[in-house]
Amino acid sequence: MWQLAVHYLWWILALLLIAGELLLPGYFLLWIGLAAAAMGVLLWAVPTMGLLAQAIVFGVLAFASCVAYARWLRPKLERRAPGSERLNRRAEQMIGQRYELIEAIVNGRGKARVGDGQWLVNGPDLPQGATVEVVSVDGTTLQVRAVA
Repeated sequence: MWQLAVHYLWWILALLLIAGELLLPGYFLLWIGLAAAAMGVLLWAVPTMGLLAQAIVFGVLAFASCVAYARWLRPKLERRAPGSERLNRRAEQMIGQRYELIEAIVNGRGKARVGDGQWLVNGPDLPQGATVEVVSVDGTTLQVRAVA
């Protein structure tokens, strides 16, 4: 019988994990697979490493590769168009916009015309017809300030 070198087993595990990544995409198995491949290279260089040491080093490599992906590589790979972080949040797209009050702000509450609709606003007491600027959003209520 022939005996397979242990570093080949790590490389086979790496191939299986990377193949699993192809079937179940998510970038998680890829990094663990790369850690298994690195473990195979390390074991090829240091063939006398014990099984417990292999398990510990593999765990450290897998953790380090996942952290490296999450902290450094993933932010660089995510290309977002300017302003796309608010794409599906209509209210947050209104921050910095100016609107006219259709109902005076009394005791901190009023209404502003936004397009062909009305939005609740919170801010300083102002008369109807005053122009306000949206500074933040709280649910479906716009936080506004007076425009000079």
